[in-house]
Amino acid sequence: MYFHVQDFINEIAQDEPDPAAANALQEGLGGQFGEMRTMMQYLFQAMNFRGPAAKPYRDLIQGIGTEEISHVELIGTTISRLLDGSPQYQGKPTDPLDKAGAGGAIPLNIALDHSNIHHYLVGAQGALPVDAAGNPWSGSYVYNSGNLTLDLLYNLMLESTGRLQKCRIYEMTDNKTARSTISYLIVRDQAHENAYAKALESLGVDWGKLLPIPKTNAEAFPEVKELVDRGLQSKQYSFDLRGQSEAGKIFRGASPSNDGTELDASEQAPVGSPITIAPERMEEFAPGLDPELLALIQATADLELNEIENLYGPVAK
Repeated sequence: MYFHVQDFINEIAQDEPDPAAANALQEGLGGQFGEMRTMMQYLFQAMNFRGPAAKPYRDLIQGIGTEEISHVELIGTTISRLLDGSPQYQGKPTDPLDKAGAGGAIPLNIALDHSNIHHYLVGAQGALPVDAAGNPWSGSYVYNSGNLTLDLLYNLMLESTGRLQKCRIYEMTDNKTARSTISYLIVRDQAHENAYAKALESLGVDWGKLLPIPKTNAEAFPEVKELVDRGLQSKQYSFDLRGQSEAGKIFRGASPSNDGTELDASEQAPVGSPITIAPERMEEFAPGLDPELLALIQATADLELNEIENLYGPVAK
């Protein structure tokens, strides 16, 4: 079973909308090496795992896959924030939908040449399960061979390639909203590289000669350096409510990144950051609950309560 804590796994910084950055981030969400791929690949590997003696490896893959669900939530919400509203448009909910904004700006004119137009045509200015070119995410990306060593090697390659791509995306934008999420994912990708590298070491695989972790110099990015200084690249979470995970048998000892840190799998989950819901955007045709809908919801609730009281008697209030 899975439980949802209503926190983002990392804080999303506030900045202006940036549809071009949102489109670049789509690669990190729905691309071949994006967060949707890592989430599905690790969860399928964990579900299909065989061999009770190898439980620590299953728990490691399961824990990382569970974290990837929160990464999908984080990067998807970041894309939505980058698409929220239109720069220069200062419309109000009471304005006609075709009224121009500040300086005569047409509400969605930015859709024509600054982004993926599908964000505006079919996505209500929100994230889509596609890559940066608009290609739909594909289940054929998922690799699950049934051979533990092969799967771990492939997972290490996947995390390494994903981190390289995110470093490139970081250098495509100076938007604080985008960079706060990209930086966090860069560091967590390194943590997952460390996890799979350590697992391969425990199986006697000299992975360093075969598939070295790429040196990205991502520590030069100030947001990344702050997270690395906190040791976030050397932590792995269990996301296990009952303390039954055995991933700590693998994720321990000196970090394969050779950065002088020790691996730590003692934490259940990170602290997180409170989830907030974006405001209504009338020009996006994405309103919340208007008074008529609220009244309908209340009327429906009253009907359901009356039915309960007719069957079971008055409900305490």
